Amino acid sequence: MTRTVVGPFNRVEGDLEVALEIEDGRIASAEVTTTLYRGYEQLLGGRTPLDALVIAPRVCGICSVSQSIAAATALRELAGGQAVDNGILAANIAHAAENVADHLTHFYLFFMPDFARAEYSDRRWSEATTKRFKAVSGEAAREVLPARRRLLEMMGVLAGKWPHSLAFQPGGTTRAVGMGERVQLLGLVAEFQTFLEGALFGVALDDILALENVGELDAFAAGPGRASDFAAFLRIAADLRLEAAGCGPGPLMSFGAYHGVAGPLFARGLRAGDEVLPVDAAAIGEDVAHSWMRESAAHPFEAETIPAAQKPGAYSWAKAPRYCGKAAEVGAFARQAVDGHPLILDLLRCDGASTVRGRVVARMIEVAILTHALGGWLRALRLKDAFCHQLEIPPEGRAAGLVEAARGALGHWVVARDGVIARYQIIAPTTWNFSPRDASGRPGPLEGALGGLEVGALGARAPIVQHVVRSFDPCMVCTAH
Repeated sequence: MTRTVVGPFNRVEGDLEVALEIEDGRIASAEVTTTLYRGYEQLLGGRTPLDALVIAPRVCGICSVSQSIAAATALRELAGGQAVDNGILAANIAHAAENVADHLTHFYLFFMPDFARAEYSDRRWSEATTKRFKAVSGEAAREVLPARRRLLEMMGVLAGKWPHSLAFQPGGTTRAVGMGERVQLLGLVAEFQTFLEGALFGVALDDILALENVGELDAFAAGPGRASDFAAFLRIAADLRLEAAGCGPGPLMSFGAYHGVAGPLFARGLRAGDEVLPVDAAAIGEDVAHSWMRESAAHPFEAETIPAAQKPGAYSWAKAPRYCGKAAEVGAFARQAVDGHPLILDLLRCDGASTVRGRVVARMIEVAILTHALGGWLRALRLKDAFCHQLEIPPEGRAAGLVEAARGALGHWVVARDGVIARYQIIAPTTWNFSPRDASGRPGPLEGALGGLEVGALGARAPIVQHVVRSFDPCMVCTAH
């Protein structure tokens, strides 16, 4: 058995290392290491609760709106109030725009360039893939970056700037939208949809929204959408058998996303097999047995984040979040499986688990769903009504803001005493997926997905290792808070 450390990874937000034990051409076990400590939770202690709206978004420059909305939601729960309807819709629009931008960035700039590697030069799709997706020089980047810019322009209209906007408040959003701005935003959505229907999908958005099973997905890739970038991925995935790679070992969890008066667009729950159970926030805990952290209470309301850099047996700055003691997988696949999307459920049935193929497909399906939803939310805005109202934050209390970032379940837990923050804890999506082992030796979702993976003579240099890691779309800076 050989032990190899893979990393640092390129095209990953933050710093990541993975130690692999390889035996007979197969990964026997994996240890995922978050190598950077940042300490945002300590920055928040002793400050007025509203300071979280300024500091928490700066945890990350990629999912800044998600962090803002989690902080605003936690403070709204602390105040025991509600945001106004327009504020909820405007936050949904900005949040969806950011998450779609994240999905596009992952697909075009982080994930697909790995198929232009020299190891695939003998594959029939190699030449076309290299021309289209190779990092820096691939022609796809010249098309996707202007399309992504349209999404960022939407956030500029709604929130003044991106990232790190102060527009998202417990009572709504501070930037009212006028008639001209609604027309502008609808025009940006239409321009973005044109890109999707041309390059990414090659068919009308409604055709993607209508996909309900694997057979229809395969027919799309071989038929009307065959010239699209999504179809190119599906053909590569079939050739490399990515439907059997990176199988997730745990349950799938979502906190629910894009809330409104009629409920969330995507449901909240925990999928275990064929059953979807309610999520009980009291069942969430953090294990630090293998984290460079001092022992503390498990639940985020009582937990501390205190470094212990010389701790024996530790190998990561990430804690190990667990739900009822289990390592739950989060992300677009989990979100759509919990919500009951028929195509994702059929992938889950056919593949037996979340896989590399399934995670990428779920992101692309979400791009279509959210682009369609953006127009509906924009038209639902009542432009003469308020977009925000003032909520009084009490000097004492505790609350949690549970939302969905592009990469999955994001939670902010705040405890206030004497008018200031006594404790603030964050569990980011990558903390769930890239967690180390817990005290019982149970691996995190990525560690479990890498276990048993066939790598052959290339060992840790096998491209499949990169595909599995990137299928979770890591954001390591959020993981280290």
